[in-house]
Amino acid sequence: MSNIVVLDNGAGLCKAGIAGERDPSVIVPNCLGRPIASKKWLIADQLHTCEDLTSVSIRRPFDRGYLINPDLQKEIWERIFRSLLHIDPTHSTLLLVEPLFNLPSIQRSIDEIVFEDFGFQSLFVADSPSLVHLYETSRCRGDELLGKGQCSLVVDCGFSFTHAAPVLQNFTINHGVKRLDLGGKALTNYLKELVSYRSINVMDETFIMDDVKEKLCVVSLDVPRDLQIARSRGKDNMFRSSYVLPDGIEHMKGFVKDPDQAKRYLTLEDGLPLETNEDMNRPLSNKEKAEERKKVDLTKNEFDLTNERFLVPEMIFQPADLGMNQAGLAECIVRAVNSCHPHLHPVLYESIILTGGSTLFPRFAQRLERDLRPLIPDVYQVKITTQEDPILGVKALSCLYEGRHIFGEQDADLSINERSDVYGNFRDELQALLKKMVQVYIYLPMQTSHVLVLLMRLPSVVLWTSRNSGCYICYGFKDDELKSVATNVLFGSS
Repeated sequence: MSNIVVLDNGAGLCKAGIAGERDPSVIVPNCLGRPIASKKWLIADQLHTCEDLTSVSIRRPFDRGYLINPDLQKEIWERIFRSLLHIDPTHSTLLLVEPLFNLPSIQRSIDEIVFEDFGFQSLFVADSPSLVHLYETSRCRGDELLGKGQCSLVVDCGFSFTHAAPVLQNFTINHGVKRLDLGGKALTNYLKELVSYRSINVMDETFIMDDVKEKLCVVSLDVPRDLQIARSRGKDNMFRSSYVLPDGIEHMKGFVKDPDQAKRYLTLEDGLPLETNEDMNRPLSNKEKAEERKKVDLTKNEFDLTNERFLVPEMIFQPADLGMNQAGLAECIVRAVNSCHPHLHPVLYESIILTGGSTLFPRFAQRLERDLRPLIPDVYQVKITTQEDPILGVKALSCLYEGRHIFGEQDADLSINERSDVYGNFRDELQALLKKMVQVYIYLPMQTSHVLVLLMRLPSVVLWTSRNSGCYICYGFKDDELKSVATNVLFGSS
């Protein structure tokens, strides 16, 4: 069993597991919750076992994408490491994914938790875009531009932010990163407001409305046309769908009343205008008004959604509709590309990678491509790739870090095997260097971060990170001698 622990510490979900596994073994909310009928705070996975999640009070260690409560985060990690993963941190190393442009004070707090509270042997800190790029380039065929160019634009639609980050050779180009202050949390809050204003008060039902958003929200390819359809009555309304709230007696979880009805919008043909129907805009007669009033039964524990289904995801493409003075996602991508060298522009537009939970909305990639096309030169091609599972995408690359493929095991599906000889030479040369010298202090740039697992597996290696540009590897030192290192050796130089 590997002793490398991989932790993607998101503001909404924590994904953790042991390096070498294809999927994370732990996916839990990064929060504490207290049900209305209980005085006990439930931690992470305990919320999944709770039967009644209505009106749950929530405490999160993150706010607006940054860690604000280290003690609360430590409590959640304690639950993950001890009770769920069943690992001993003092005999393990940690690969931690943290947000872009994390503040130095927050970085110091995380370091204290990792080394002083848990006692991990070593730590490597990475950002999501570079890891997503590494994983996708390892999966692509050798003749694909993403694999040959080693350059991509990672669009990460997370819980608090949406980032458009250019990546070159596993190195995130920081000056080209553009951020949209809109994520899954803001979309859920907007859906709460719409439903509370039109149907029933659900402002305190965070988990329920998250479920509604994930199951019913879709991305519109033609907003004016779909708004007209949403105003239709009866079977002409392709977007009308009902969601049944938990009643605490017959069912404890909410659900979509008619899943087949919720998918009727898929029958709409893209790009075709809506046929005008004179009966669609005809005023209602008194008899029809009476029938409409009978359909609205406030005693039922359910509510209908129509245009809310596509107006909520629309905020990612049109933040101005929420009163935000920010550009939409397509403009954000164009600005990120224009911040890079002109030689990279055609490669970046043809190597867009989508990750994050909000990219799971149906037709998200098609809408983004449709919005991008008028904003970029005609000579550039646009190719958008969505990860197999955008939520678990960062953790999935841990199989590469484990060395199952890096250490020479053959797998025809991964082009990284074509480069395994290079990594093997790096390992052999490093081991030879370590044998010649008693004490070595090596600086490793972030561009070669994919070989860190080789270093972690070597005996007597202590990994020390420098978050700004790379990491330092100390060999043959005791912990109390780390500060008195006198020899600095840059690998590859005399």
